[in-house]
Amino acid sequence: MKTTEAAALPRRWTTWRVFRVPALLAAVSIFGLISALLGDGIWNALSWGALGVPLLVIAYFSLKPAST
Repeated sequence: MKTTEAAALPRRWTTWRVFRVPALLAAVSIFGLISALLGDGIWNALSWGALGVPLLVIAYFSLKPAST
C-alpha cells in the first residue's frame, strides 16, 4: 500500500496545534511594539529584533520552494 502525505498528517488538529505559531508571532510583535513605545536604548534594539521576526518568517516561507 502506498503512503501519501495526507496519511502522514495527524488525523485531528487541535486548536493549540493550529494557532500556536501565529500566537507566538503575535506575542513577539506585541512585545516589539510595547518595547519601542516605552523603552529607550537597549529596548530600541530589542524592538527592532522582535518586529523583524515576523518579517523573517514571511520572507522564509515566501522564498521557500513549493514542496510537491
